[in-house]
Amino acid sequence: MKGTVHYEVRGNVALLTIDNPPVNPLSSGVRAGLDEGVKKAVADDAVEAIVLTGAGRAFIAGADISEFGGEAKGPSLGDCLELMESTEKPIVAAINGTAFGGGLEVALCAGYRVAAPSAPVGLPEVKLGLLPGAGGTQRLPRLIGAEKALNFILTGNPCPAPEAKALGIVDEVIEGDIVDGAIAYARQLVADGKANRRVRDITYKVEADRDNDEIFAAARKMAASRMKGQFAPEMIIQCVEAAVNSDNFDAGLAIERERFTQCLNHPQREAMIHIFFAEREVAKIPDIPKDTQVHNVQTAGVVGCGTMGGGITMCFANAGIPVTVLEMDDKALERGLGVIKRNYDIQASRGRMTTEEVDTRMGLITGTTNMEDLGQADVIVEAIYENIDVKVETFKKLDAVAKPGAMLASNTSYLDIDKMANATSRPELVCGMHFFSPANIMRLLEVVRGSTASKETIATAMQLGKRLNKIAVLAGNADGFIGNRMLSGYTRQAGEIILQGATPYQVDSVIQGFGMPMGPFQMADLVGLDLGWRARKLNGVKPEDVPITARVADKLCELERFGQKNGRGYYIYPEGSRAGQPDPEVVEIVEQTSAELGITRREISDEEVLKRCFYPLINEGARILEEGIAIRPCDIDIVYINGYGFPATVGGPMFWADKQGLDNILADIKRFGEEYGTDRWTPAPLLEKLVAEGKNFSSLQG
Repeated sequence: MKGTVHYEVRGNVALLTIDNPPVNPLSSGVRAGLDEGVKKAVADDAVEAIVLTGAGRAFIAGADISEFGGEAKGPSLGDCLELMESTEKPIVAAINGTAFGGGLEVALCAGYRVAAPSAPVGLPEVKLGLLPGAGGTQRLPRLIGAEKALNFILTGNPCPAPEAKALGIVDEVIEGDIVDGAIAYARQLVADGKANRRVRDITYKVEADRDNDEIFAAARKMAASRMKGQFAPEMIIQCVEAAVNSDNFDAGLAIERERFTQCLNHPQREAMIHIFFAEREVAKIPDIPKDTQVHNVQTAGVVGCGTMGGGITMCFANAGIPVTVLEMDDKALERGLGVIKRNYDIQASRGRMTTEEVDTRMGLITGTTNMEDLGQADVIVEAIYENIDVKVETFKKLDAVAKPGAMLASNTSYLDIDKMANATSRPELVCGMHFFSPANIMRLLEVVRGSTASKETIATAMQLGKRLNKIAVLAGNADGFIGNRMLSGYTRQAGEIILQGATPYQVDSVIQGFGMPMGPFQMADLVGLDLGWRARKLNGVKPEDVPITARVADKLCELERFGQKNGRGYYIYPEGSRAGQPDPEVVEIVEQTSAELGITRREISDEEVLKRCFYPLINEGARILEEGIAIRPCDIDIVYINGYGFPATVGGPMFWADKQGLDNILADIKRFGEEYGTDRWTPAPLLEKLVAEGKNFSSLQG
């Protein structure tokens, strides 16, 4: 059995210490130790109270996921919790560190909960496609009410101890030694004649919520908008409804167990657990040791205060890092800083931050039109428009003003990092830091490793990404890096499909139905159809030389249909609305373009649309892995989930590909090559190799 629980008696208090490093999950040995320790304390007449705590930095970080689906050994967690609730002797959970999932559920079965100030608590099961399955959906509403419990469980976010006390989850926050404080707290309970207190018997909060259907309607609305397509949220809501609507705790517990089993057996669970571990795996870079020395980043600089530069500036300010942002003139700087201030004010108006926090963050931002003012920054991120010559010139200038040892990074989404690095006298201190728009919101950061970047520089960029509350993924220096390189085949196929018989609205519907937040033509409208059109005009591209997949977009631009920015693109946008409406005129333009190109239109199935859009992603992903541009398949999954809206419920493109069967995907790619040309449908050698060997992408995880 894995893990143990140490037992000792201090005066009239039994101390049970969970020891299952590194984070004390509820493995079989821990459950057995809990069962034995509580029974031993109950049987000892000299023991008048019990304190339960964790060894090391965690109380209990949750269930042991490796045991899911296997045969349980020893007492179940339910057995342990039932035993804890059955004793009359007060039990105090001394939450010394992380108490997540089953760990918090154990604490909820103690009569009393005290916590160290730095200890976070949470029920993150929803992020694994699961729900709290050890009474969490039943006890928490009884303790803090249904509305707060639903928000807590559905978001799955950790909550620091002081906030947990304010919510009513924790009874006291104890400064100093948590074990000594908990023992003193337990002795006071004994002195006051207090018996154990059972959360399951607290009913006044759920009774007050019983006739308030709006609580659950609001929860469903939130889940539909923020957790689209996820199975677990509705199961969680049904469990909390059971807690509110029934006087029988055990009946609610039975519903929780039933819904938990449904989640456990749902295919989303495996996909979301894959993502849970992948988010931690991407931080590990095989040739960069964990103890690699990193640069001390205390101040930052940003070049450009437009959409991307302003968002990146906010990222530094949000992390408490003073940042100087450079613009070319006072007017542009004033405009950029004004946008930042409005963004913060909007957050404050929505209750997401206080006006004092707005002032604090704006106080960390200094605007300038003088590049020399960036000279004291520890890291400078360039965020100007995508032109390699301009960027190279900018890096030469930054190199001249930046202090010795300062890192220089480019926010480029596809350009050559080596060209920028080699324009400086410090190529080892240059890397890519590709933020995604809006930079202050999107979680993904592609850290791009050029041929000259030192290990210390890459380790610093990865650590800085974490400080900025990003998921940093390392990418090699190739055109488009990971995400945008893969995306080109997806968008090209969408353009071909509409010329061959589908409509933009069918394609978008299929892609959205799969779980993407928007389809390729909705995305094109959002970005602006005129960007590519103006670039082609600027570069003197003749109409007959425009790629056929861009012909429809260019025709729309000639009609001044630029997308959301002016209310007309592939869709029509009523004034003030971001929800586009299909337009028959666009379908006519598509059909006319097909005729001009000599393409005979036909009916295209939704299945073909899905495969032709997503299989190029898979194929290019295989090439990226083969070339070492991405370290692992899960790195690609994390990029696409956090940067491109690929649904986490299917685990990312490479995980999803494994579930479709790589042999099936390869057969379809070869068939599409025969029908539409091998120049666009040549199978990646790695894909062919894996199929030949009967392997899949997960076999490459190492």
